[in-house]
Amino acid sequence: MPAIPSAKAPQPAATNPAQIRNFCIIAHIDHGKSTLADRMLGITGVVEDRNMRAQYLDRMDIERERGITIKSQAVRLPWRSGIDGQDYILNMIDTPGHVDFTYEVSRSLAACEGAILLVDCAQGIEAQTLANLYLAMENNLTIIPVLNKIDLPAAQPEKFAIELANLIGCKPEDCLRVSGKTGEGVEVLLDQIIKQLPPPVGDPKAPTRALIFDSVYDSYRGVVTYVRVVDGHLSPRDQIQMYSTGVRHEMLEVGVISPEPIASNGLGVGEVGYLITGVKDVRQSRVGDTVTTYNNPAKVALAGYKDPKPMVFSGLFPLDGAEYPMLRDALDKLQLNDAALVFEPESSAALGFGFRCGFLGLLHMEIVRERLEREADLTLISTAPSVVYNVTLEDGKSLVVTNPSEYPEGKISEVKEPIVKATILAPSEFIGTIIELCQQRRGVQKGMDYLSEDRIEIRYTLPLAEIVFDFFDQLKSRTRGYASLDYEPVGEEPGDLVKVDILLQGEKVDAFSQIVHRDKAYAYGVKMTEKLRELIPRQQFEVPIQAAIGAKIIARENIRAIRKDVLAKCYGGDITRKRKLLEKQKEGKKRMKMVGRVEVPQEAFIAALTTDSDKASEKRK
Repeated sequence: MPAIPSAKAPQPAATNPAQIRNFCIIAHIDHGKSTLADRMLGITGVVEDRNMRAQYLDRMDIERERGITIKSQAVRLPWRSGIDGQDYILNMIDTPGHVDFTYEVSRSLAACEGAILLVDCAQGIEAQTLANLYLAMENNLTIIPVLNKIDLPAAQPEKFAIELANLIGCKPEDCLRVSGKTGEGVEVLLDQIIKQLPPPVGDPKAPTRALIFDSVYDSYRGVVTYVRVVDGHLSPRDQIQMYSTGVRHEMLEVGVISPEPIASNGLGVGEVGYLITGVKDVRQSRVGDTVTTYNNPAKVALAGYKDPKPMVFSGLFPLDGAEYPMLRDALDKLQLNDAALVFEPESSAALGFGFRCGFLGLLHMEIVRERLEREADLTLISTAPSVVYNVTLEDGKSLVVTNPSEYPEGKISEVKEPIVKATILAPSEFIGTIIELCQQRRGVQKGMDYLSEDRIEIRYTLPLAEIVFDFFDQLKSRTRGYASLDYEPVGEEPGDLVKVDILLQGEKVDAFSQIVHRDKAYAYGVKMTEKLRELIPRQQFEVPIQAAIGAKIIARENIRAIRKDVLAKCYGGDITRKRKLLEKQKEGKKRMKMVGRVEVPQEAFIAALTTDSDKASEKRK
């Protein structure tokens, strides 16, 4: 979000908390959150019709191209209630819907008193709808059930109102019906937000405490911090300090987002806004930290957020080694904007220096890589995704393995892999194919419920490694796009796992190593050796490509040598002359094989490490 304020006049100082309502919109992906937010921006008048565009709050090009929300966006909306005629301030946060961005949703919920639970009238309740609802309930938020897209010909509001009412424990007539596209019912919804949601609670005379729920780096103004004030008051030119570090800053500007940043005279209890201190160090503003005043600091910090646990690890390496410092700076700045990203330096014999990055899922990984390439103008190679394994050796020593190259060579007593609880919602006609897919991926069925006559919820526990590659794509294709998936980590279980190494002329290439289940090791070895045989150019000598588990070779392909036609000059004569020339060539090839090294071109690395999901996304583009 740009930090440069518009030319509008400064907003007045803090509003009475009783006139404020803080809420967010939560839903499954593609249920119309951003479209409803657009209508609210138009109806409340904060965006003029001539400036309006679809997905107004989706600021990144990548969000607009893919049609998904990646970043939560906060915006201040003025609204005169149709019930009591008073003026109110609504602070709305539009949240992402994909399971990989659940951390964005959880942070948004902590800054609100209420949530609009949005359900598509044509698709009904889906997996992420349930996941976000349970998150909101854990935060003790007031939930307003809303059925969206009532203008669609396939809409079934009565049917899904009953489903939604049973889920939340309200009456079907309490579910509001709106159309984010046409604006029907949105004004009634705004009035109900004021009526049903409680105002923020806080002590205006207590020492100032504000929760950092997001931050972004602006190249002109430094770190821009987004806060929700809980107690006290923040004014321009206040001396503030971060609770965790104790570092002191002077506020250069404080303001609200409506929807562009507008400088104000201060922020009071319950208000949401931004702070600019001119700090350029991205580590000075941690999401979840508490901002307080330097002269009268708070004694107790706000609860903040649980640190997200990375689910998938992958190495990111610059194509040009000289770009390594640029990649480090780009990751630092992106981590400020995306608190779920974790990274640490790593080196690879094949790919040079790079970073081992932790992501919440495959889409998160794909988005981070694309943002780094676009925003920092880098060209990156990402290694095949892997998950975290706990390895216990026979001497009792334990190791945490995030990278196949860290997998120990000695005798292993036990390997534990992460397990997730997956919830799949789909039409009941697809039960058979879903169960078959889950069993192929080593799943254990935990339960099955009918939500209605034709919709079913299936619960499985699955190894995370089995679902991070192409499970979601397979699920969608087998159910014609109707199934939805949500998953959460539930611990670890022992598994029969092995490390498959790829050897080129007897030498291991660490970038191609992978930890897989023993039953799938042969298939992985055959796939990689065949792929590399096609990608690596032919040498002057024969090159064997082998897949091995320890010292045992499980698959092999050969790259045939380029041979010069040494018999071309023999247009006749004795066969012994030809044989002599062929033997001489054979000896030369043998000597060359002993000293020759196989150089794997970068294109081969990129092609071999590209996952099927990457190829699918390239096709979509």
